[in-house]
Amino acid sequence: MSAPEISPFPLVELHAVSNAHNEWVALAFALSPDAGDAFQATLTLLKTPDVFAALAPMDCILPVPNPQLLELSHLETLPSNRVILRVPAAACADVAVQRKLSSYADAGYRIMIDGVTEGSTATMCGARSLMTDASMSLPPVLALVAQPGPHLAMGMRSEERIAECAKAGFSWFAGDFANHPAQDGNAGDGTSRKRLLALLGLLARDADSRELEVLLKQDPALAYHLLKLVNSAAFALSSPIHSFGQAINVLGRRQLQRWLQLLLYARQQDDGLANPLLPLAAVRASMMEGLAKALDWDRDQQDMAFVAGVFSLLDVLLAMPMTEIVAALSLDLDVVMALLDRAGPLGDLLKLVEQHDSASLEQAGISHEAYWEAQLQAYHWAIQVSRNI
Repeated sequence: MSAPEISPFPLVELHAVSNAHNEWVALAFALSPDAGDAFQATLTLLKTPDVFAALAPMDCILPVPNPQLLELSHLETLPSNRVILRVPAAACADVAVQRKLSSYADAGYRIMIDGVTEGSTATMCGARSLMTDASMSLPPVLALVAQPGPHLAMGMRSEERIAECAKAGFSWFAGDFANHPAQDGNAGDGTSRKRLLALLGLLARDADSRELEVLLKQDPALAYHLLKLVNSAAFALSSPIHSFGQAINVLGRRQLQRWLQLLLYARQQDDGLANPLLPLAAVRASMMEGLAKALDWDRDQQDMAFVAGVFSLLDVLLAMPMTEIVAALSLDLDVVMALLDRAGPLGDLLKLVEQHDSASLEQAGISHEAYWEAQLQAYHWAIQVSRNI
């Protein structure tokens, strides 16, 4: 997937937006603070057909920091049914901006107000939804009921807070709540945890398929997800698969390892909600692999990068220290260094995936273009994983 030649290329980051069931519904685009006039460059980037195809069927929330400078001609090649324009509440006080945004709403583009406006300002802008940091406090009730929504609550750090915001009228949520799961789920159960570690150990040492099959039969949830996966549209098989042996043969050893590593995150929680760690682990794994490829690492190194990415959330999944997890597995030393100390080449790459800026990317020898392509491919794959598992 090639990116348009833009200089300087904008550093754009994607943030997942979920519904109350922890299912992704949209992706919010965030520009680097030092992006300058990167909004225009981002619009140019979004006009390439690959972007919306890769992120389908997610809505794309685009920041418009200066709506007074936005013209309809800037948007005409973007799919209006997939685009939500996020505009700051302060800018909406301008009557000219209200008229402009209202005309864009009439053209089919959805308007999301970032913050709370006064009186009927949001209505005058043709806005349908509101976005606000609801981590500590909620906006006035009238601000939510004035527009049909969906309203987006940012700063979510727990599923309890999501439930509170849902009662208040929000239906979309974003934040790092996936990294703060409730501690009373099945992942904390001793038997389940030992079985997971045993399976991870088998995968790490490339165990025989029959050993994997024996352990899978002891874990009904994991076995169900594996059979569901191989029978999904992603594999388009002519006849259904009913046994673990068949599933292993269909996937192949390398793909089996990758899918099982992700399937560990697919367990349903006690409340029946999807585990929000699943797509996050998929993004990390794919981004690590993509960046390793951009650095011209060989295939084995790319595979280790994938493993480091997908395993980097095991401490959250299993609710136990990473030191104990690593001690139970036979992992490559480079992977161990990355998981424990974010050290070594893999550790440096993992730090870039977790938090990055222009300076750190430049130091690593990764261009903005390469980072964007790895990120786009990672979210594309995470979307497919979530739909097929």
